[in-house]
Amino acid sequence: MSKGIIAIVGRPNVGKSTFFNKITGQRISIVDDTPGVTRDRIYFETEWNGRELLVIDTGGIEPSTDSALLKQMRMQAEAAIHLADVIVFMCDVQTGVTAADRDIATMLIKSQKKVILAVNKVDGVGELPPEFYEFYELGFEDTIPVSALHGTGSGDVLDRAVELLPPDDGESDQEERIRVAVIGKPNAGKSSIINRIVGEERVIVSDIPGTTRDAVDTYVDNQYGKYVFIDTAGIRRAGRIEDRIEKYSVIRAKMAVERSDVCLIMIDAKEGVTAQDEHIAGLAHNNGKASVIVVNKWDLVEKDNDTFNKYRKDVYNALAYMNYAPTVFISAKTGQRVDKIFELINACYEQASKRITTGLLNDMLAEATARVQPPTDKGRRLKIYYMTQTGVRPPTFVLFCNNAELFHFSYQRYIENCLRETFGFEGTPIRLVIKQKGESID
Repeated sequence: MSKGIIAIVGRPNVGKSTFFNKITGQRISIVDDTPGVTRDRIYFETEWNGRELLVIDTGGIEPSTDSALLKQMRMQAEAAIHLADVIVFMCDVQTGVTAADRDIATMLIKSQKKVILAVNKVDGVGELPPEFYEFYELGFEDTIPVSALHGTGSGDVLDRAVELLPPDDGESDQEERIRVAVIGKPNAGKSSIINRIVGEERVIVSDIPGTTRDAVDTYVDNQYGKYVFIDTAGIRRAGRIEDRIEKYSVIRAKMAVERSDVCLIMIDAKEGVTAQDEHIAGLAHNNGKASVIVVNKWDLVEKDNDTFNKYRKDVYNALAYMNYAPTVFISAKTGQRVDKIFELINACYEQASKRITTGLLNDMLAEATARVQPPTDKGRRLKIYYMTQTGVRPPTFVLFCNNAELFHFSYQRYIENCLRETFGFEGTPIRLVIKQKGESID
């Protein structure tokens, strides 16, 4: 089944993100009274009346502005309009029809797209306020009162949107996509790498740290496969987060890690691996996510014959707990080695999804315990009876033994190293669950 694309547009602070969150049923977009909170295009897949939908939230359109950031936000909204089958144009009944509304209406009419005018903040019940009827002057036949806050009218908008969508072509896009979260501290080049991958200004790029606020989904299909890249806000140290909206952004970035399959950990080559980079990489590791360490801005580093090896060694010294993760040195600006990222994403995803039969695991276990005897404590020796794999992404193994307290961390690390030596698992963390004989796997 083909997805119908619906874009929500309008000037700042009319309730687009509140409406978006209401119809998707999740708090995807950041909502705040401050105009301009949503800056990039935010995508979400949902379903209505049996039709699959791709809904796009956009930043507020300022038809006339000298702000470079607002100009880029307008470009993002125009790109969404170009992609969409149906436009939901949101206005605010409390402010009435404004000059900006008229300018946006003219832009939408020129686009020749199908448009539904959703007049927001009609929160009362009963008769419509007289101000509502002013909006018919904008020239749209489908003008519907809504309350994004309470959800009233949202079903009417979606019903009409589905009616206006082009016929379903019967094709399906159900092939599994690899979800890739791009994480790092502010200004490490996260948005730049996505724009380089997509080949367009899909995500707003600025030298101002904190330009990205939401976690933005970008769908990419190429010769390497199908992906969803999730651009995230730069994660700062907790003590440096002062702005309320930025706190929401950091929460969204952490949520993006949780819903990803693979994380790209962006490192600024000019700065090297900082303590904050170690913290961010730990988010991916602790959430059991396959990861690729991407050292960006490599074109800005002065090099000699040993620069690459020394830098790579420094990366793994700083991120010692992630020595399983491959490292790639790129330049988002020039495109240097960017295609290599796809090969590493695919390899890490495949390794994180790998399953090993119980027979092969126990053959490895027998060899490992024969090579290095399990530890003893006060005359008691650890006995490992068998192991089995219970999950993937990350690969998870349950080991049954006589006494879990004897299974020291160092010996767990040894077993993990044996798993990697025998079966690979490059690019992914491994989880070991220790159970005493008689305990259930669950």
